[in-house]
Amino acid sequence: MDFHRVAAFLRRRVMDGKKLYKEALESGEAFRLERSEKEQGKMEQFHHDFTFHYNETFHYDEGDLGVCCTAGRTVFKVWSPPAERIELFLYKDGTADACMCKEMQRKEKGVWEFAFDESLHGMYYDFAVWMDGKSVRTADPYAVGCSCNGSRSMVVDLRLTDPEGFTADKAPAEETERIIYELHIKDFSHDRESGVPEAYRGKYKAFATVGENGELPVCMEHLKGLGVTHVHLLPFFDYASVDEAGDGNQFNWGYDPLNYNVPEGSYATDVTDGTVRIRECKEMIQALHANGIRVVMDVVYNHTYRYDSWLQRMAPEYYYRYNGDGSLADGSACGNDIAVGKHMVDNYIADSVMYWAKEYHMDGFRFDLMGLLTVELMNRIKTELDREFGEGEKILYGEPWSAADSPMESGTRAASKKNADGLMDGIAIFCDDTRDAIKGDVFKEKEPGFVNGGKGLEKEVLHAVTGWRDGGGEFCPKSCSQIINYVSAHDNFTLWDKLVMCLGVNGDEAGAADLDGFWADVLEQNKLAAFICFTCQGRLFFQAGEEFGRTKLGEGNSFRSPPRLNMLCWERVRRFEGLTDYYRQLIRLRKSLPGLCDKSPAAAERVTARSIRRPKVVSFQVERGGPLGERLLIAYNASDRPFSLSLPHGRWIVRADGRSADQRRPAQRNEIGIPPCSGVLLLREGD
Repeated sequence: MDFHRVAAFLRRRVMDGKKLYKEALESGEAFRLERSEKEQGKMEQFHHDFTFHYNETFHYDEGDLGVCCTAGRTVFKVWSPPAERIELFLYKDGTADACMCKEMQRKEKGVWEFAFDESLHGMYYDFAVWMDGKSVRTADPYAVGCSCNGSRSMVVDLRLTDPEGFTADKAPAEETERIIYELHIKDFSHDRESGVPEAYRGKYKAFATVGENGELPVCMEHLKGLGVTHVHLLPFFDYASVDEAGDGNQFNWGYDPLNYNVPEGSYATDVTDGTVRIRECKEMIQALHANGIRVVMDVVYNHTYRYDSWLQRMAPEYYYRYNGDGSLADGSACGNDIAVGKHMVDNYIADSVMYWAKEYHMDGFRFDLMGLLTVELMNRIKTELDREFGEGEKILYGEPWSAADSPMESGTRAASKKNADGLMDGIAIFCDDTRDAIKGDVFKEKEPGFVNGGKGLEKEVLHAVTGWRDGGGEFCPKSCSQIINYVSAHDNFTLWDKLVMCLGVNGDEAGAADLDGFWADVLEQNKLAAFICFTCQGRLFFQAGEEFGRTKLGEGNSFRSPPRLNMLCWERVRRFEGLTDYYRQLIRLRKSLPGLCDKSPAAAERVTARSIRRPKVVSFQVERGGPLGERLLIAYNASDRPFSLSLPHGRWIVRADGRSADQRRPAQRNEIGIPPCSGVLLLREGD
């Protein structure tokens, strides 16, 4: 096959497809059937042939693309089957003119290589890739270091970037339960009340800051004392949506990939030296480990910030998905979809995950829009991580949906909720069913859930307590280990804001709470939402600041809002001390109850006697739920009236209610009163 001709044809068809689509929209009519069918058939055939021959002829599985730099040797390797020639340009820093140009050598399988018998650590580089007699300049898709804003790649001897003691760094021991805390690096310490020195606020360094007497700043002290086992950090690979040389008032969540294998520079104290971001990122992970917390990396392999990416420049049209008319697929709602399912695309993603796990000691990965990835790739990633680090050592989970439909490669299945049965046990998915049952639809700001006035949700809540293993949902996970229970995340409204808006208060008033009167109702709803989430079967996840009533003043999509709106306001920890303590107690309680920590396929069978007592009041029992095998009795009262719960025979101990989740008081009679908008957890002694 003439790959240059096919690539050129695809480029023309992409442009033709966009033009055809635009014409159809402007005319208000659907695609002209006769033409679209003809175009579709031709495009599909070319894409099939194009992909088949790339996969068959140019698959390269050595896992050594990019630059390998050691004390006495530096080897450059890139993958570009359609290239006619490739020139390597070297620079002394990130902005200087080129000081050297070398012609790379074509190898087998579409690989190009050039080697130096010396270390080029600290040099920057890029490539001129020649196709069809023209050249395009590109950075290295496999780069592990880069210049400010990522336009040039950097040669890095990675051992020279390790902080002191990093080779001995290891994850803290696993606890009885994994409890995940979702956090944005800048949010964590941007507030002056964080206790972090100004120079380190919003930076990697904030996590590694220690006072003269060994004291931790307010933010780290809070995080360490909360009891979470994993911190899930929003994307911190190099993303394109902020100017790394700009001021600290810039903000983005970071779902805009530029250099997948390089840490983001805006979180570093020096953006001019590409090694600083690497070293300080490692220091952050090392510090979290030292404080007993594992680290999960939020990864975005479903799209790139621009279609004209380094991947596209190296192998045009190979790395992306296309619709039948030749237009770019956009299941990500970000302008393009990575063509997961193609051999070298899957290699790229799997190699990238393994790189972060090995080089940065990452303890897990959260996959953005995992529904655009494939069951096959996710299972491969888990298999490779298990083989390298031990079964289940690295936690994996993701969003089991996409923003829109996307054409999958032949023979693959989307890693979506409907295909959860194909995912290996241990690859978990966010459970939006539990989320919406508890607090209401995230896309309808005033639609309530069970805790805040919603009606007819009792059955959904009782499905949720089994981890949806009872067949009550549209899907049935293999085990409770596949379910991530949560009520808020960075997307959509914070839990506090959602509860406030459902009670009819404007978003700009959401942060004005005095925690009495009206606001006391919101506080009780927040506590009940947490109580339900922490007593469901499955894994546990919550958004940073949920434990102290985090508000974004009603902004539901703050992905590029100012940092003052997004940051964690540490003064609220004092104002919401009771709520924070309640979360801390729930975490300790959860860890102490084996019946709630069970992730086996049979875990849901422990949940018995599920009952709707009256509208908005439910109860259930958990067999062998306590530390000595005791039975648990759990009830939720989301109504505005007290409820008296009859207790089965035996001596019952109240472990948690709406006020405290750190109790051991005997139930006085054969029934217990449950106040409005609260829950109760009892343990039967003597079982």
